[in-house]
Amino acid sequence: MTPSLPDILVGNFLCVAEPPPPESAGEFMAGKVAVVALLSLLAAQEAERGPSARVWENATLRAVLLDAAPVYGEAFAEAAGAADGDFTLAALDRANATLRRALIALHEAVEAAGDTARDHAILRLYRDMAHARRLDMPPLPGR
Repeated sequence: MTPSLPDILVGNFLCVAEPPPPESAGEFMAGKVAVVALLSLLAAQEAERGPSARVWENATLRAVLLDAAPVYGEAFAEAAGAADGDFTLAALDRANATLRRALIALHEAVEAAGDTARDHAILRLYRDMAHARRLDMPPLPGR
């Protein structure tokens, strides 16, 4: 499971909203605060970069699917019609899931056909998609 940004923020809220029992003081509490702080930092990066990464990714996936449709079937053109909706993260992710499933099916067809050029283009796209969604780990204190 990949938690969504709202899931992470709600989890952080629940972690800090409830007073800890006395036995969780000390190192355990320090570790808990450090995890919440790290998740908050990563969530801030996702809030900043996430929507634009999804919009770019969805547009790029549509272009790849539409380009392949004449060769591999109109089903890929139909899949490219998945709309981004109201541009909330949830709506962008729903469209992205549809587009990614279609890309996976396309990639399977491309591999079966031995279409090396398109296969390499899809592999580069996977790399670029991962890069667009990267989150940077901060330097850890005391290291």
